[in-house]
Amino acid sequence: MESNLETDLKDSLKRVFGYDKFRGKQKDITHHLLNKNDTFVIMPTGAGKSLCYQLPAIVQNGTAIVISPLIALMKNQVDQMNAVGINAKFLNSTLSRSESKRVKRDTKAGLVKLLYVAPESLAKEENIAFLKESKISFAAVDEAHCISEWGHDFRPEYRKIKEVISQLGNIPIIALTATATPKVQMDIQKNLSMDSARLFKSSFNRVNLYYEVRSKKDAKKQLIKFIKSHHNESGIIYCLSRKKVEELAEFLKVNDIKAVAYHAGMEAKERMKNQDAFLNENIDVVVATIAFGMGIDKPDVRFVIHYDAPKSIEGYYQETGRAGRDGIDSHCLMFYSNKDILRFEKLNRDKTITERENARFLLEEVASYAESSICRRKQLLHYFGEAFKEDNCGQCDNCVLPKEQFEGKDVIEIVIQTVKQTNERFYPDHLASLIVGKSTRYAKSYGHDKLPIFGKGKDIDSDEDFWKSVIRQTLLHEFLKKDLENPAIYLVSEKGEKFLEDPYFHELSKDHDYASEGEEEDGDRVPVNVAAHDKLLFGMLKALTKDIARREKIPPYMIFSDPSMEEMATLYPTSMDDLKQIVGIGETKAKKFGEPFLKLIEEYVEENDIATVSDVLVKSSGTKSKNKIYIIKHIDQKIDLKEIAEARNMTYEELVEEMENICYSGTKLNIDYYIDQLLDDDSQDDIHDYFLSAESDNLEIALKELGEYTDEEVRLMRIKIMSEYAH
Repeated sequence: MESNLETDLKDSLKRVFGYDKFRGKQKDITHHLLNKNDTFVIMPTGAGKSLCYQLPAIVQNGTAIVISPLIALMKNQVDQMNAVGINAKFLNSTLSRSESKRVKRDTKAGLVKLLYVAPESLAKEENIAFLKESKISFAAVDEAHCISEWGHDFRPEYRKIKEVISQLGNIPIIALTATATPKVQMDIQKNLSMDSARLFKSSFNRVNLYYEVRSKKDAKKQLIKFIKSHHNESGIIYCLSRKKVEELAEFLKVNDIKAVAYHAGMEAKERMKNQDAFLNENIDVVVATIAFGMGIDKPDVRFVIHYDAPKSIEGYYQETGRAGRDGIDSHCLMFYSNKDILRFEKLNRDKTITERENARFLLEEVASYAESSICRRKQLLHYFGEAFKEDNCGQCDNCVLPKEQFEGKDVIEIVIQTVKQTNERFYPDHLASLIVGKSTRYAKSYGHDKLPIFGKGKDIDSDEDFWKSVIRQTLLHEFLKKDLENPAIYLVSEKGEKFLEDPYFHELSKDHDYASEGEEEDGDRVPVNVAAHDKLLFGMLKALTKDIARREKIPPYMIFSDPSMEEMATLYPTSMDDLKQIVGIGETKAKKFGEPFLKLIEEYVEENDIATVSDVLVKSSGTKSKNKIYIIKHIDQKIDLKEIAEARNMTYEELVEEMENICYSGTKLNIDYYIDQLLDDDSQDDIHDYFLSAESDNLEIALKELGEYTDEEVRLMRIKIMSEYAH
């Protein structure tokens, strides 16, 4: 290569990108492309893929076409190039006709160094004609995994790229991706006719990232605690739907976390404003769909959270790769529930059979990754065809907190025999069902119910999930290997063949059982487990309640209920704001009765050296408050309760429950107009006298003591009495 070009490379590397030297394989890739050779780059997110085509475009004549799937990504990269004095443009559907003409004119004049084009725009006849009239230096295919049906983000338009490029003359191609399994690599090279291209593959191992998967039980409470432990640090939270993104962003904001939403359904200006606020560190957390993050150059993202399970390991790896791009330790947390997987499967029902099968395979890999107790780094690297020889990486939850081990020699042997006896042609689900002796129509049609292996593992464990785990671990320990043409099918490896000849002891791990750990909370307010409340403090709070009740001449339960005091004895609120977040305590009650309780708790905490846990007092995001305002307003207007319920799309039972919550939190409800239609004065007096003398407001006890009244009548009277006496 000419010395002046080498000088230009070094100068541009420093002037444009701010680097004194290349990273990793960037230099070799740049030289290979400048020598007019087809180039295939597999490099993790954050390792500097973009420079591999941007720098060669800058130092040579002509315009480099960059084919990119996302408009937001194009704009971000064009802005970055323009900011450092490099003329870059994009050509996509967002441009007006006059803007599009200007871009084409400047390109033909040789003024544009990088032209970013969407694959749909590239295939248009008028654009092909214009590109033929321009001097094109090379074509870069970014996010090249979109070519493959086995990839996580297949785009049919990518299949047409080679056909278009071939019309532009003999120009080199550089294909780049951060996520490609061996099967996807083959598809990319085949579809771009790049079989002879040199492959530059960097390790997928991001050593500074800590990988963790948690059950989705109490996910919101866990989320608040996690983010508050990363105070003033930048993070991204990924959700499945736009609705969830907006709800979660609002939830974080009311819990004093600087957060914004980002999804494709928002106005472009608002999206850009939120993105800039994140980049400029005016906010800490972006809650987003997968639309956010591609091409975003923010090196100090300290955590990436998947609030919903991702659709594929490729997507997960790419999204977690946005953490710790500066090389500093960062945390990747996934909340997992099998319900997320089932939700995805429902969404995939309308796809073609092939697409549905591919999507199912990708989801099974996600479920396997989450549920497996094998080193998460080992699993990720194996998925992308890279071996990780260590058994403990020290940087994932499975290695730091290992699950119970068991001796696996016999079960590994059964799995390998099953793969061999079925001629290495069947999916793990079928293999597991054979091992436990399940006589399915599928097994009968192939005669597999007559195989020696059929039912051989039933006495060890009759649960198919156990055997699927063993099959997965047998693969990860390289006794099996994936079929390159069909990665859902496993073959026996050389190591597996040797194991059958001379079996030996080999430990396996028990899987996580997230199903037994519960699901994400449904309500707006995250429940607190009060089973282990401080019984000594609870007794003191109870005594204080009785003292105040005697003074106020009302029953103790009208001050604070037992559930409220149990939660106080769990969370130790020491401020008025904290107290108002306790179940059943609203602003009115907190102001009227709260001071002596706060004083008692504060003294107790100080005397016993207890650390308060106000960070788990998770506030409501306000969706229920709209119901509250509506109900209060319409009761004031004396609207029939059943009409109010119908108008809010609630059952009558749900309305009464919400009225109880409103009343117990400290807001009066005057429902005399409705009760007078239900009960005569004598009946009202009867229930009234009972509650004023009762020790407890327990409904079951009241119904038993009162005898002749309905559940509805007693509950409504209880609301009336609480409104009259307790506020």
